[in-house]
Amino acid sequence: MVKLAKLTWIFPVLFIVGCSDQTTVFQDDLEDDLILNTNQSILDQSVSFSQAGVLDIYEEGFLSNRSNDEAGQYPLTLIASVAPPSSTAGDNLTASHVDLSGDYVYVGYNTVGSTYKGAIDVVDISDPHNPRVRSRLIYTNADINALKYNNGYVYIVGGVDSETSVRATSNSFIARIAVNSGRMSTTGILYGFQQGFNATDLLFKDGNVLVSSGKEGSITAYNAGTLEIVNEAYSEDVRSMAATSNGLAVLDAGTGVRVLDANLVETGMIPVSTDLGVATKKTIEVKDNSVLVSEAERGVGVYDLNNGNLMEYLEIPVRPEGVDAADVVTNAVSSNEEAIFMANGGAGLSLSQEENGTSQTVGIIELNGSVNYVVSRGDYAFAATGEGGLQIIKLNRPSSSLEGACQNLPEYRSSSRLTVNAGENEAYSGSRRLRNISVAGELLLCGSWTVRDGIILEPDGVLQVYGNMTVARNSRRRDVVVAAGARLVVEGNFTLFGDLTLEDGATLEFLGDASTIDVFGDVEINGSAQVLGTFRDVRDKF
Repeated sequence: MVKLAKLTWIFPVLFIVGCSDQTTVFQDDLEDDLILNTNQSILDQSVSFSQAGVLDIYEEGFLSNRSNDEAGQYPLTLIASVAPPSSTAGDNLTASHVDLSGDYVYVGYNTVGSTYKGAIDVVDISDPHNPRVRSRLIYTNADINALKYNNGYVYIVGGVDSETSVRATSNSFIARIAVNSGRMSTTGILYGFQQGFNATDLLFKDGNVLVSSGKEGSITAYNAGTLEIVNEAYSEDVRSMAATSNGLAVLDAGTGVRVLDANLVETGMIPVSTDLGVATKKTIEVKDNSVLVSEAERGVGVYDLNNGNLMEYLEIPVRPEGVDAADVVTNAVSSNEEAIFMANGGAGLSLSQEENGTSQTVGIIELNGSVNYVVSRGDYAFAATGEGGLQIIKLNRPSSSLEGACQNLPEYRSSSRLTVNAGENEAYSGSRRLRNISVAGELLLCGSWTVRDGIILEPDGVLQVYGNMTVARNSRRRDVVVAAGARLVVEGNFTLFGDLTLEDGATLEFLGDASTIDVFGDVEINGSAQVLGTFRDVRDKF
């Protein structure tokens, strides 16, 4: 059985438009190879909040053993993690690809090594406080290497063991699976098989779905509704694809980035000499007029799409001691507005920021384990870790309406230890990471905020939060005490990983009719303390 091809030498790359004799399309349930789970009580056990909460970012000062006390940008929070599927003892599935569409996250899984086994999860994030796996489909004889949702279906591509499959005519396959409100169905799954050892990526373009099939494979354009072949171009070793305004860019491990038009005819080539490894996932992403390329130990190469020139390298920020150098490689890159996320294997998940045409490293995001894949869309980033499964990260960007409400306040640009003394009255806007807050006077914060080490609200102090605030982490809990005569006012979302205590005479007040409080610890209301207003109590603690 051959699962992945060995790169013993590099062949000249040939793109020929035509149709593959090995391509087969048919409908079949393949029930012997599928395990579908829609039992909500069982699926809920896959979601963990054990590490949820504020994510620190280890910035340049930390990496160089220097202190950096300034409040940081990017107030990220870990919403939850999703454990990989398992149907038998010894399963070693890891997340391989993620797609976000509306309120649903589609997650593909494969198995490292010679074993073929994969899965698909559909995760509902309509309530960001409580993500839930709505359905899970396990393939006992196929890897899922990439997937995308489109118009009522999730399209998956990967590798199947054609020697043991009754139906498969080749190892590379595409499938179209119906999904409704997060529930996948095994009825009427449409399959196609094409040449190549393992399908690696897919994208939608002009009503077609394009599939790359890796080593000795092809880029094949299918009609998205019927999976009938529309066009095909043979290729040597395509790892990833990204849409451009006029066609697509493909990462070929043997030569570099090839630019194709809508007819799959090559119009340009950007040489990339970096060794991308044998049969390893490496992603690319098109951003404006540039293409970002995951280049293993070199980090991310940024190239001009128009002329092919190297614009810059985003290096891996840190190379941890005790980690094998072969494991410190960039496998995936994803951009989201100005933010650029890099999955660097044993060197973790790094974040850079593009500004004025150049990129600066922000730091390493506080996640456990090796990070092998990342994608960021909307207000989320999704990272696949070796130990913790899929990590759901919220960027907590202020909405346009919140930014408008905050625009008349000065932006906070000072210490991560925010202190307001008795008699002082401060008000700020922003989207910041803080170490702690201490209030004896009055403080108004408008925007999105995370607080790593807790809040001290002294007697008669007032803290008003308009927008979003998260305090502490489930693995690093901090309690908040609202002292006698003090007031905590919330209009928006307030999440606390720790206990909340209202002392005698304290007030917790919610403004508007859409405020939310999510307390992972206990709530204690003493004496004449009062809770005012309308609010959603996520964990029923009040």
